[in-house]
Amino acid sequence: MTKREAMNTRHKTVLLQETIDGLNLKPGATVIDSTFGGGGHSLEVCKRFPKVKIIAFDQDKSVFDNAEGKFKGCDITFVNSNFRNINQENVDGIIFDLGLSSDQLESSGRGFSFMKDEPLIMTMKANPTPSDITAKDVVNTWGEESLADIIYGYGEEKQARRIAKEIVEFRKKQEIKTTFDLVKIVEQAIPAKFRKGRIHFATKTFQAIRIAVNDELGALSEGLDKGFKSLKAEGRMSVISFHSLEDRVVKRFFKTKVSEGSARLVNKKVILASSEELKNNPRSRSAKLRILEKI
Repeated sequence: MTKREAMNTRHKTVLLQETIDGLNLKPGATVIDSTFGGGGHSLEVCKRFPKVKIIAFDQDKSVFDNAEGKFKGCDITFVNSNFRNINQENVDGIIFDLGLSSDQLESSGRGFSFMKDEPLIMTMKANPTPSDITAKDVVNTWGEESLADIIYGYGEEKQARRIAKEIVEFRKKQEIKTTFDLVKIVEQAIPAKFRKGRIHFATKTFQAIRIAVNDELGALSEGLDKGFKSLKAEGRMSVISFHSLEDRVVKRFFKTKVSEGSARLVNKKVILASSEELKNNPRSRSAKLRILEKI
């Protein structure tokens, strides 16, 4: 197996069948995969529905390069952009898989994971420009109050104020450059009794900074709105979220559309991973799928 092939096999697509079944697609449909990532949803759509047209969005161009050879015979168009820039019309289905790809976590070298010592970048773009904000900018230049607000607000981290204070104290002595620098800071800030638990003590801080760097919640609100506008009547939107902040945005958006009379809920109860999927892919534990149909 080549290095590229190995990269292509790491990510396991969550709630794959449920997401695509929920779109109720027909042969010849047009589908937006707004979060292409490892390409799992797009590939399954291509296999199951003849002559389907797929428009795949991702702001990380490298994911398209890694998909070479997978989509022979598929009518797929790659769009190197954030899904907040969707501007299509008359689409039959749209998929939002809001989880961070395992390939990005393990192979990007951009500091998404606290398990590897990498530069603090955390942008979804493979090649950020000097004008793009990075995690290094956030931890070295943002004020203590702002840091505390994002770590608490986006990470739901109860030790946010302690962590923000420790970040500011640390950077007085030296620049914060790497993921391990940040892990060390969080470890020093959190009382020992809170360092051992089901999730790693740095998880929420890393999540919060990543969300801030990429304006993920702002992009989600904008993407849902533009995605819904792109749907034709009876077109459907499948959205997989992985943490409560995302799910809250999705739930609120769906509720608004239903109350306006412009949509109906396909599943009134959120769809969760089956016991079989949980066994094969522990990452699916936190996944929630909601499906909306335009009227």
